[in-house]
Amino acid sequence: MAIIKPFRGIRPPKEYVEEVASRPYDVLSSEEARKEAGGNEKSLYHIIKPEIDFPEGKDEHDADVYEKAVENFNKFQEKGWLVQDDKENYYIYAQTMNGRTQYGLVVCSYVNDYLNGIIKKHELTRKDKEEDRMKHVRVNNANIEPVFLAYPDHAELDQMVADVIKKTPEYDFVSSDKIGHHFWVIDDEATIRKITAIFADIPYLYIADGHHRSAAAALVGAEKAKQNPHHTGTEEYNYFMAVCFPENQLRIMDYNRVVKDLNGLSPSAFLEALSKNFFIDDKGAEIYRPEKLHNFSLYVDQHWYSLDAKPGTFDDNDPIGVLDVTISSNLILDQILGIKDLRTDKRIDFVGGLRGLEELKRRVDSGEMAAALALYPVSMKQLIDIADTGNIMPPKTTWFEPKLRSGLVIHKLV
Repeated sequence: MAIIKPFRGIRPPKEYVEEVASRPYDVLSSEEARKEAGGNEKSLYHIIKPEIDFPEGKDEHDADVYEKAVENFNKFQEKGWLVQDDKENYYIYAQTMNGRTQYGLVVCSYVNDYLNGIIKKHELTRKDKEEDRMKHVRVNNANIEPVFLAYPDHAELDQMVADVIKKTPEYDFVSSDKIGHHFWVIDDEATIRKITAIFADIPYLYIADGHHRSAAAALVGAEKAKQNPHHTGTEEYNYFMAVCFPENQLRIMDYNRVVKDLNGLSPSAFLEALSKNFFIDDKGAEIYRPEKLHNFSLYVDQHWYSLDAKPGTFDDNDPIGVLDVTISSNLILDQILGIKDLRTDKRIDFVGGLRGLEELKRRVDSGEMAAALALYPVSMKQLIDIADTGNIMPPKTTWFEPKLRSGLVIHKLV
């Protein structure tokens, strides 16, 4: 059962929140972060992307970059741009995109729940990325950015959230990407106890986004426990910050592929090779979006095509085999184009659904890419089925939007 606790959040005073809050560290380059911070000394990028405080070209993994993160984190607290709450609270963080709002509970999740599989994963992590985030957590002694978790729908929790959000939010603003951000403090002790008790009856939590952050936070917590001869299990480092959303509120967007060449094939020969496993329908010049599972959209040679996987080419009873990323990886990328490893092959790139199919068309028409493949989005049910069966999704399967804004609240490990 899931163990959570309230915590003394470190967060910006209302008047600074829009200047402090930023996009997550891993969705933009150092160059983009430098541009977005643009003269704003209060931007969280100075803590989560501290290489922006060095000359361009600075390696973000250099030791003095991590030291700069700590220096800036301390500076933010000294200047009052980040202030710690007097007592342990839970928080609600809601996001509005395209008229739809999702409500998450900001909590501290238990390190051992991650290590013991109560918090379930669906992706593999890379050691280099884990180590980068572990260094960041270690030097700051804090979870600067939250993990994005999902929990099974729970009517009583929904009602408790609905009651809290009747009050005026602590923060309420729209960021430059047109996403609305709303934040409430839950400081009522009876409500806090009730939320903790409800989570204790929830069997599993699921990582939606932030596998590297989850791994890093949990591993640093375990590391601190091992190093402390007086460890009791109640220390703050036994927990890491997460925003937990009910699964029915989350939407996974399509995560599409663009390839640099057709492996020596002409467009017509490529289509001929595809016809072995797919029913092909030429849709002409107008953008075509996949309409259902096992239906794909292909853009090549200035034409859009509908591809329907033929019966027998997939297994709906296999949680991995049923995924369209598996079908496309096996039958198109591997068999025809010779792209074996999505993590390392330089001939393929990935485009999150928020950029739209227009971005796929643009990259092919520019000559940068030879073809684009759009996939029908994975469902939350598929993600949970995979996590529950102990399976791992293929790389680049899920794209969640909106991303959690960083800097609304921070968790110190002491």
